[in-house]
Amino acid sequence: MNIAVCIKQTPDTTTRVKIADNGKSIMEEGISWIVNPYDEYAIEEALQLTEKHGGEVTIISLGPAGIEKTIREALAMGAHKAIRIHADSIPADPAVTAKALAETLKSGGYDLIFLGRQAVDDDHGQMPSLVAQGLHLPGVSMVVKLTIDGNKGTALREIEGGHEKVTFNLPAVIGANRHLNVPRYRSLKGIMQAKKIPIEVKQASLAAEKLLLEKMEYPPAKQSGKIFTTGVEAAPEVVRLLREEAKVI
Repeated sequence: MNIAVCIKQTPDTTTRVKIADNGKSIMEEGISWIVNPYDEYAIEEALQLTEKHGGEVTIISLGPAGIEKTIREALAMGAHKAIRIHADSIPADPAVTAKALAETLKSGGYDLIFLGRQAVDDDHGQMPSLVAQGLHLPGVSMVVKLTIDGNKGTALREIEGGHEKVTFNLPAVIGANRHLNVPRYRSLKGIMQAKKIPIEVKQASLAAEKLLLEKMEYPPAKQSGKIFTTGVEAAPEVVRLLREEAKVI
């Protein structure tokens, strides 16, 4: 099988992100970058399929040269090839990124294209569907179980309050969700091999962004909680606070 996995570099989930002075981006100094966690499920599933059916896994990511360290982290899991679509920065409009990815993917002859269900930094959650639309291929996101038999696939996807089972023909685009698998650790051998794999660089042809980021803000500070120690006598005050401040009754 010829499989592509599109990944995104995101800040480490333990990083305390600070907003830059322009109010429209984050301060990148001191940030530890990682493979988007949902993308690791995508990589693992692709690797398991090639281990079962044979084939190769190609990592594809859009961004400046600095993301190549993260691409090599993906390669260290066991992927075989990598492509970086060069752009000076990652567009705020997911449709622009999806179009650039689709243009690169068209010429790859891929049987399956994997992405994480969403990126943990912007949480748009649109990329799997947008890429599928751009390629005119079946697209299934929120996938927690996947079976491939010949040129047909069956996926179990997570929905509100349950699961949905769908079937589709290959080629197709899959959005990987947590619980699809357990991503493997990067071995020392894998890390060393990843350093030797050449990363092909293609120039992005980015469309004009129609979705513009106007402002980033911190969430409002949480108020400290109230502790009542007077037993049932506090009930009227608790009810008042729930009604007037919390507005839940």
